[in-house]
Amino acid sequence: MSTATTKTELADVELAAPDAERLSALLVGLERPPRPSALSASLTFGWRAMLKIKHVPEQLFDVTAFPIMLVLMYTYLFGGALAGSTQEYIQFLLPGILVMSVVMITMYTGVSVNTDITKGVFDRFRTLPIWRPAPMVGYLLGDVLRYVLASAVMLAVGMIIGFRPDGGVLGVLAGVALLLVFAFAFSWIWTMFGLLLRTEKSVMGVSMMVIFPLTFLSNVFVDPKTMPGWLQAFVNNSPITHLATAVRELMAGNWPASALAWSLGWAGLIMVVFGAVTMRLYNRK
Repeated sequence: MSTATTKTELADVELAAPDAERLSALLVGLERPPRPSALSASLTFGWRAMLKIKHVPEQLFDVTAFPIMLVLMYTYLFGGALAGSTQEYIQFLLPGILVMSVVMITMYTGVSVNTDITKGVFDRFRTLPIWRPAPMVGYLLGDVLRYVLASAVMLAVGMIIGFRPDGGVLGVLAGVALLLVFAFAFSWIWTMFGLLLRTEKSVMGVSMMVIFPLTFLSNVFVDPKTMPGWLQAFVNNSPITHLATAVRELMAGNWPASALAWSLGWAGLIMVVFGAVTMRLYNRK
């Protein structure tokens, strides 16, 4: 019985040997697939970020219900007191509150990065033969969709309650485009905190400590001319003030060269500095 079993095993090996040789020759003969480009890898990770929204639609609460609440609350609470009527105040407020809302939701990029790190997903990303910054850039590209959605919701609500931009469609699109560029750059700050801090609650806490003073100490709600001199000095040099001014003027049909230059300059500086720090942390973490 033992001899028969041995003969059967040898026969199976002899039959399998040609198949194994053919398979080996086939694998060796094939060319390796090309390495994905930086753009392709980044777009893939951006698509992954959007799929997460698809599977957890509750994530869109902060870009739908929250902006609507802000527009209605600030317009009807402060419009009569600050501008005499809500109709006049909404013309000044909406571009500023749009800037504030989009800048505030950029912090969720850092929260998403931190969540993936704690789950061990980034360990897998680091082993892939892809452009190293692709996961980070993908997060930011995916979040651009959230910024566009928040902008569309706020503009729709503003139009319903009386916002009428003198710059027309082109002015509105130019203002939103500038805001998206700045938000993309500003998100690099939170990716750094997402890598640096241990928990997502820590990321949110630090983000709120930075965002709230930065957005409220600006010209989003009121003209800084009514503020004390020492506060005006800070507000007039704030990146949020420059951005809000540029968006407001573009939507009004003007061309604010100085505010545009400052906004794009801030965006470039933030991206260069915090992008470099983020990638250094990512490579070493």
